[in-house]
Amino acid sequence: MLPEWLSGWCREHLGAPPATVLHSSVHMSEVFGLRLIDGRDVAVKARPDQNGREATCVEVQRFLAANGYPCAAPLTGVTVRDGWAVHAEEWRPGGLVLSDPGPGTARLYAGPLAAMVKLAADIEVGGDAPGAVEPPLPNPEWTRWDHEEPGPWPHIAYLSGHDHDVPVFVTEAAQRIHDRLSAVYLPRVLGHADWEAQNLRWHDDRPWAVHDWDSLAWLPEAAIAGAASGSFASAESPTLAPLASSEAFLEAYAEARGRAFDDQEIEVAWAASLWLALHNARSEALHGSRPVALTAVAQQAEERLRLAGA
Repeated sequence: MLPEWLSGWCREHLGAPPATVLHSSVHMSEVFGLRLIDGRDVAVKARPDQNGREATCVEVQRFLAANGYPCAAPLTGVTVRDGWAVHAEEWRPGGLVLSDPGPGTARLYAGPLAAMVKLAADIEVGGDAPGAVEPPLPNPEWTRWDHEEPGPWPHIAYLSGHDHDVPVFVTEAAQRIHDRLSAVYLPRVLGHADWEAQNLRWHDDRPWAVHDWDSLAWLPEAAIAGAASGSFASAESPTLAPLASSEAFLEAYAEARGRAFDDQEIEVAWAASLWLALHNARSEALHGSRPVALTAVAQQAEERLRLAGA
């Protein structure tokens, strides 16, 4: 059943109410795939408002789509109702998920991310020029390692209060990564910070659709690439890619960007690659979930910490 507000919102902002529901999902946001009575297929997305970062996410997505990047083009701007940020975009179904965690797949995933970061570099961030956007802050909670709160973890309401249930090695690794990344002063770029298999669709080896632009971040490029190098294999459950695959991802990313990372950036990339898995391992421990990320962290943390200089 559709929420009561949705029909009126579609009339006001899209000029027609829904006729058919094509898809609906509720997780960290609400997504409704709709066929309107005039025959158009659209997606309406609603998520908790975070003081305007959603508007930046939508405008960056709009710029990318207009310049040929494989993502749905926004059809509206962002409106805020009852604390929720809402917008509509093209309905872009189809394509396959590539969930193989091997180095070959890692190289495929690196290219579209590098292309996205390179294209988004043409957007002015924080300036007064036409088309400028504000930085999409705060960054997504799973990349918020640069917080200034006590302990290794940022405050996340649904992950707070029971950290005694988290294995000590996870918390200790998180503290080391937090300390390493908090000391980094590198230029920031716009990048997709949830570069998981579940958020991309492919036609053979060509990207068809990149989803989840709510996950735009404002971070050093090495951190964007590094986080993706660890998370790209996450399909049904968040996990951590094999070490060799993360290495292949970073090599392919640098090749696609035409610039090798320096020694500090390489360490930042490896640190970011582990942080997302630590975040997910913590969540598994707190919620009693199947230990997918937790197992991968137990197997790989020490080597990734070494590569991160942490």
